[in-house]
Amino acid sequence: MARAFLIVLDSVGCGGAPDACDFFNGDLPDTGANTLGHILAKRGLNVPNLDALGLGAAMRLSTEIETPGLDAVPYGRWGVAREISQGKDTPLGHWELAGLPVPWEWTYFPDATPAFPDALTQALCRAAGTEGILCNAHSNGIKVIDDFGEEHLKSGWPICYTSADSVLQIAAHEEVFGYERLLQMCREIAPILHDMRVGRVIARPFVGTTRADFKRTPKRRDFAISPPEPVLTNWVQDAGGTVHGVGKIGDIFSMAGIDTSTKGPDIDLMHALDGLAETAGHGDFVFANLVEFDTDYGHRRDVEGYGAALERFDVWLGQFLPRLAPDDLLILTADHGNDPSWPGTDHTREQVPVLVHGAGVGEIGVCGFVDVGASIAAHLGAKSHGIGRSFL
Repeated sequence: MARAFLIVLDSVGCGGAPDACDFFNGDLPDTGANTLGHILAKRGLNVPNLDALGLGAAMRLSTEIETPGLDAVPYGRWGVAREISQGKDTPLGHWELAGLPVPWEWTYFPDATPAFPDALTQALCRAAGTEGILCNAHSNGIKVIDDFGEEHLKSGWPICYTSADSVLQIAAHEEVFGYERLLQMCREIAPILHDMRVGRVIARPFVGTTRADFKRTPKRRDFAISPPEPVLTNWVQDAGGTVHGVGKIGDIFSMAGIDTSTKGPDIDLMHALDGLAETAGHGDFVFANLVEFDTDYGHRRDVEGYGAALERFDVWLGQFLPRLAPDDLLILTADHGNDPSWPGTDHTREQVPVLVHGAGVGEIGVCGFVDVGASIAAHLGAKSHGIGRSFL
């Protein structure tokens, strides 16, 4: 009953990217950024299940740092993966893990006010049915609601912002502006952004009546550009398997090669994975993006919250592993870094751990993101079309 589970821990990097100097948070290069390493140094980590799979060993391999408290002898396969696509955002990392390095340069909006060209601003106004938009600059999802939420409630104008990623985000009050209206606005504007090679339009609904109680809801929706070539999800379907997306996987791949898609808060996604461990059939592939470590903690530069979230995940992992069948493959990895101790608020260019359960014991070494997809394809008997090299 061979099945494969790929869990992407969003932004859980382990430093050591050789090209980190070419990527920046503001004017500061990402050289020395290390999400896991700096969390460990600042508050420690109690993650025995991840460590038993090789987390501490992978961290030491990536940067040769000391890992006090993470010194287990791994019982699984372990290593680190290195990205080659020229960016550090979510779609890029996931596409490359699925066997497709991004074949073009993304478009990024300048860190200026206004950030968007006039023609795009006019298109946003038409899609919203308003005379203007708010923000029109770089920001992050919490600050932008604090800064513009009350004005949004008074004017009815959507809050449109960007970041160092190739993205346009639209925040609007779920009840006052309307959730369906927000989604329709994103649907209308997404083709324009995709033609510009902007990776995603993201709907960011929120609720509350004043700055003191504004909060984002879990109804986020990504409208991502579709992969231009077949990826791992398509390879598995071609081999006769069913592909289950959990979390924002369906959005990231625009449902390309995805048969079922489950969204929701992290606790619901964990329950969904528990259920799929019981119900997924022979040849099936479960592709999950689990826990928004970057959104909730990395971008906010919350070291304590990030570490605590990793520890909660580790508790769930200890309960999940016994649900797997003897010939199931589980790979845990990440799509980029987001060092919560680093200046700025953007992602950080890092290598990521690769932890494998169900494929023996031993060091993988340094591999490519695409090798993750090739390994899953090999386990499921799917053709990877010569992309990547299996480390199984």
